[in-house]
Amino acid sequence: MSETRATSLTITKLGAHIGARVEGVRLGGDLDASTVDAVNAALLEHKVLFFPDQHHLDDDGQLAFAHLLGTPTTAHPTLSRGEQVLPIDSRYDKANSWHTDVTFVDRIPKASLLRAVALPDYGGTTTWASTEAAYDQLPAPLRALVENLWATHTNLYDYAAQFPSPHGDNPSETERAYRDQFVSDYYETEHPVVRVHPETGRRVLLLGHFVKKFVGLGSTESAALFRLLQDRITKLENTVRWSWRPGDLAIWDNRATQHYAVADYDDQYRRLNRVTLAGDVPVDIHGERSRVVSGDASAYSNVVAPVALAG
Repeated sequence: MSETRATSLTITKLGAHIGARVEGVRLGGDLDASTVDAVNAALLEHKVLFFPDQHHLDDDGQLAFAHLLGTPTTAHPTLSRGEQVLPIDSRYDKANSWHTDVTFVDRIPKASLLRAVALPDYGGTTTWASTEAAYDQLPAPLRALVENLWATHTNLYDYAAQFPSPHGDNPSETERAYRDQFVSDYYETEHPVVRVHPETGRRVLLLGHFVKKFVGLGSTESAALFRLLQDRITKLENTVRWSWRPGDLAIWDNRATQHYAVADYDDQYRRLNRVTLAGDVPVDIHGERSRVVSGDASAYSNVVAPVALAG
C-alpha cells in the first residue's frame, strides 16, 4: 500500500499581484491530498510559485508530483513525439519573448512545472506577468473593447525575429532543425482576448507572442492594439522575476500569466526541464468557446476540466 506524506507549507508573498515562495515541503508523488490542495490554492492566488531546495527531484519525481496537480500533456504539440518532459535547452531555443505557453491550440495548458537542471554562472532569470492584474487595471473604455475582441494565434510566426540566433543571419544547423520542427505541423486557433478563468471565475487577458492578428482588424491596427495591451500586461508592477538556483522548481498558472526567459547569459549552457498540465478550452465572458481554424491537438493533450479540490 502506498503512503502519503503530510507537510506544513510556508508561503511567502513576493509581490502585490504575482509570485510566492513556498517552503516546508519536499515535492514528489507521495504528498497528501490536503497539501496538494494547498499548493493548487496558492497557485490560483499567487499565479506562480517557487519551491527552492528540491535537489532530490529528477524527471520521474517531477512527473509524479505533476500527476497530483493534474494530467500531464505530451511535452509539446510539435517538439515531442510522446515524451512528457520537455528540455528547455539553450542550444536549441531561447524563449526571450513574452508568451503564454501553447496558445496556438484550442486546449491551452493549465500549468507548467519547470525544474532547474543546468544553470549559467550569471543571468538566465525568468520573469512572469499577471494577465489577471492587467485586465483588472484596464480603464472602462478598453475593457469594453477587449471583452468583445478575438485574436488569431498560430505557431507559424516570424521565429527569427522573435528569437534571433546568436549566429546572426546564419543560424546553426541545430537551431534551424529546431525551428523547422516547431512548425512541422500547423496550428491556428481563434481565442477571446478576455477569457474567464475556469477555477477562479476571474477575467484575464489572453495574448502573447503567438498572436498573429485580431479577428476583423488589419495588420497595422492589430500591431498597434497588441502593443498597447501587451505593455499593460508586462508593466513591472504586474511582474515577478526569479533568479534560478540549483534545486529550484517553479509552477505557474498558464491561464493567468505570461512569461519571458531573459537571454542575458552569453553562450553559457542553460537547461530547465518542463512538465505541462492539460487544461480546458477558453471561454469568453459571453460563454463562447475558442475556435479551431487549423490543426488537431488531440494527440498533444486531452481537454481536462479543473481539478476538484479534496477539501
